[in-house]
Order: sequence, then structure tokens, then C-alpha cells
Amino acid sequence: MDAENSLVVFQGKSVRRLWHDSHWYFSVVDVVGVLTDSSVPRRYWSDLKTKFKEEGFELYDKIVQLKLPSADGKNYETDCANTEVMFRIIQSIPSPKAEPFKRWLAKVGYERVQEIENPELTMERMREIYHAKGYSEDWIEKRVRGIAVRDELTGEWGKRGVKQDKEFLVHYHQSN
Repeated sequence: MDAENSLVVFQGKSVRRLWHDSHWYFSVVDVVGVLTDSSVPRRYWSDLKTKFKEEGFELYDKIVQLKLPSADGKNYETDCANTEVMFRIIQSIPSPKAEPFKRWLAKVGYERVQEIENPELTMERMREIYHAKGYSEDWIEKRVRGIAVRDELTGEWGKRGVKQDKEFLVHYHQSN
């Protein structure tokens, strides 16, 4: 991963990240440093890990040590978390800077529960997102139809006994 894609900047501060096992992993200390006023983010993170353990949230299988570049240019093992775990960490940070993330997470969670109750809302949300990204109504319609056709096709293959992704891929290429 090149250096340009290994950093994100939030509120003027760098957050190191690394693409690992098909997911972005973020430096926990960097995120803690951005969202708190702690002069020593490592200590804050250490205290937060203790708090998690006391609450029964085991981090040992959720945090990975990845080598990230430091200020001296060398790579060091650093506590990193994927997006899901990072959201959980952010939820535990009592800071005004973390509050916008918490409100957003609550909103997304509420919307997801609504979508489970009424799956039609998922399609509406998808259309809104594509509109917000600047896609034309024509493009969105084609996308929605393409998804429906693909679902119908893979559903039919499933009925006929095709069970694995590789088998779907073989059948897809044979039908095109």
C-alpha cells in the first residue's frame, strides 16, 4: 500500500491505516489522539483497554498488531482495529469530539433496524445514496434492474443445486 493511501486526515491530524485481510485497519492511538484532548494518547488507550476488560468486552481477538510507520520513519507494531471495532472504541470515548460520530452511529443503527422491519426502505436508501453521489436517474434505474436480474439468476442457479461461489462464477461465464 502506498503512503498516500495509508494516511487519512481528520480535523487536521493524521490517522495511520493499513489495508489488511480485505479491510482497512486504523491506528487506535491515532484515533484516540484525534478524539480526545489527552496529551498522551497511548496512556489513554491503555486505560480504555482496562475499562473494556472490566466491562467484559474482550479486545485481544479484535485488535491486531500491524507494522505502521512512525515519526522516525521506522515501522513499529501498532494496535489497529477494523472499522467495526473502531466504531465500538469511539462509542466509549467520552469527548465532545467523539459526539458527532456517536450521533451518526446511532442514526445509522436506527435506520438499519427500520430497514429490517421494512426492507423496501433499503432500496429507497440505495437510490438516495446514488443520487447524492451524482448518478443520473437513468443510471440508477439500470443499476437497480441489474441487481434484480442478477438476484433472479443466482436464485435460479440455487434452485438447480449450484451452491458455491466458484460454481456461480462458472455458470455466469457460461451464460454470457
